[in-house]
Amino acid sequence: MAIRESRGGSGGGGSGGGSRFSRRKKFCRFTAEGVKQIDYKDLAVLKGYITETGKIVPSRITGTKSFYQRQLAVAIKRSRFLALLPYTDQH
Repeated sequence: MAIRESRGGSGGGGSGGGSRFSRRKKFCRFTAEGVKQIDYKDLAVLKGYITETGKIVPSRITGTKSFYQRQLAVAIKRSRFLALLPYTDQH
């Protein structure tokens, strides 16, 4: 068996360089607008939080606070159940 020699370094792959552009700070749209409850009938808002394939976009991507993310998920599921929104992209 051959013995591997350590070459130093951190051992991780990928480059350690920073990005060329700064990302825009995420903010909660519902907090900024002062929304109390997310309505399942407001399809224009709900469609902004669903991917092309029909998945609910996570809050780490959208910046939505957890309180509103839970309401958003329930509203999307209700509107799917009532056939206001499709479950998948096949419809």
